[in-house]
Order: sequence, then C-alpha cells, then structure tokens
Amino acid sequence: MTPPTSESAQGYVADARNDAVQIYVNGEFFARNEAKVSVFDSGFVLGDGIWEGLRLVQGHLISLDAHLDRLFEGATSIALDIGMSRDEVRRAIDATLERNGMTDGAHVRLMVTRGTKKTVNQDPRFVIGGATMVIVAEFKTPKPETRAKGLALLTSTFRTSNPDVFDLRLNSHSRLNLIQALIQAINAGADEALMLDSRGFVASCNSTNFFIVRRGELWTSTGLYNFKGITQQKVIDVWRAQGRVARECDFTLAQVYYADEAFVTGTLGGVTPVTKIDGRTIGDGKPGPLTAQASGFYLQSVLAASSGAAQPRAATMP
Repeated sequence: MTPPTSESAQGYVADARNDAVQIYVNGEFFARNEAKVSVFDSGFVLGDGIWEGLRLVQGHLISLDAHLDRLFEGATSIALDIGMSRDEVRRAIDATLERNGMTDGAHVRLMVTRGTKKTVNQDPRFVIGGATMVIVAEFKTPKPETRAKGLALLTSTFRTSNPDVFDLRLNSHSRLNLIQALIQAINAGADEALMLDSRGFVASCNSTNFFIVRRGELWTSTGLYNFKGITQQKVIDVWRAQGRVARECDFTLAQVYYADEAFVTGTLGGVTPVTKIDGRTIGDGKPGPLTAQASGFYLQSVLAASSGAAQPRAATMP
C-alpha cells in the first residue's frame, strides 16, 4: 500500500507490513482484503456510528482512558449499545495489536456502528442483532518531510456545524462537511482546510485542531463549534505545566495571518507545523521554535507515560 504523496496532517511513511495486517471484525480476525461488513450495515447505509483513533508508542496506547471516555460518551449520546464493557473493548484492541505483533509505531482505528439492518432506511428499530465493531491497526510513522516543511492551509467556505445541528464533539462517522472542506483545499493546491464557525471565528481544520502562537502564547478555539481533540488538550496541559500561557478563545483570520507561528494537533501526527495559510506566509515561513517546544513537551509526556506510568495491556481475548 502506498499512502497519498501530497502533504497531509494524516500522512505517513509507507510500510509494507501493513499489507499483511489482520483486521478485527466482531470478535474475529481477517486478512485486510477479506475483512467485510454487510451492505446493510448502519455505518455504510447512513454513517450511523462512532469511532476513535489511537496511537501506540513503546507499548503504550496514548490517552487510552480519554479515548474510551469519548467513545462511550458518544455511544450514549446516540443511544448506541456497543454490547461490550469498557474492559472488553480494551481487550479487543490489545488482542488486535498482539495478533499483528505491534508494540510501537502503530495507529489504531476503532469503529462501531449500530449494526446490520433488515432493510435500508434511517429507522434504528430495523437493526438486526447487535452493534458492529471493527478495529484496524496499521504501522504508521508520520512523514518527517511534513514536519520539516510545514503544512499549507486554505480557509474553506464550508463552516463547522453548531452543536444544535450537529455536535462535532461527537466522533461520528458522518463527516461530509469536513470532507467537502478538505476537497476544496486540495483543489486549490493546499494540504488541509482551515474552517470557521458560523460566527466567522476560527474553529479547526478538517481533521485536526488548530493553534496559533502570538507573543509567546498558544491560542486555540474554545471547542464550542468543533471537535474537542484529545491531543489538543494534552498540548494545552503540558504547555501550562511549563508555566506558559495557553488560551482557549475566539480569534479571527486577521489574527491568524499576523501570528508568529501556527500548528495543528492530532492523534497520528502529534504537533505538525503550519507555514502558509491562504497564500500568506506565517511568521518567517518555517516551522517555528515555540511549535518545536510544544511538540517537545508533548512528546516528553507521551514517552513518560509509556516508560513508567503505563499499565501493561490487558490479556488477549479468548
């Protein structure tokens, strides 16, 4: 498998081992070209489901508890019965990693849908049986050239949704407006899309959270109109732990254009620099020193957790 050649916050180095990974589907393992769900599955029919992305570093799943909290909160909010306890979900993830011999440098996508339906429609009462769970674990290392160069963003005309319309803090399979924003950015020659909220303030990128650096402070959006990233929160926490100022506030594109530095955060890439937005150079056009510091603080916290504080992964599922 060859990942996309363009720059992306989700870009990764090609790894031939991914051709042979085993995929978890409802308690069984399949070769990646044999792993399937029904065409009547709620996720395929309507995007009716939730997901989490996890990163494995030195035998430790980063922020696993926070990810499981978000998974079960999301399931509860859409009345989706996962059919497994929190510990059973964790054991399923561990079994997938063990099955694939993964101890480091892996990314896990955990996907849960409402399950197979009797017929193709919107009504959840037509579901037959329980939820569908798929776990895809792959060897993924972020592309070093992306960090060295930095991303170019385009501000999309597609806005993030209000929570009364669609709460983006729900990690749902339904993400069409975010995909449309990314397509618009790609067609304009950018790497990722920057998105505004309905009031015109900066919200997030299409798949990552967005930060600017101004006078030594980190600024990121409040989370009222965008997904609340776990990596985003970790970066805020470790920056403040160093006695630095990190603000969660409303800010405009004018303030973005005049920022000293910019970067995005996500599970796979951690902290990824941004060097151009809407054709404008940010700072001196190179990944900035405070971005590097934020990345360093974040990586230190990840490595500290994996080296000592992490509990051993649960035993393999029977």
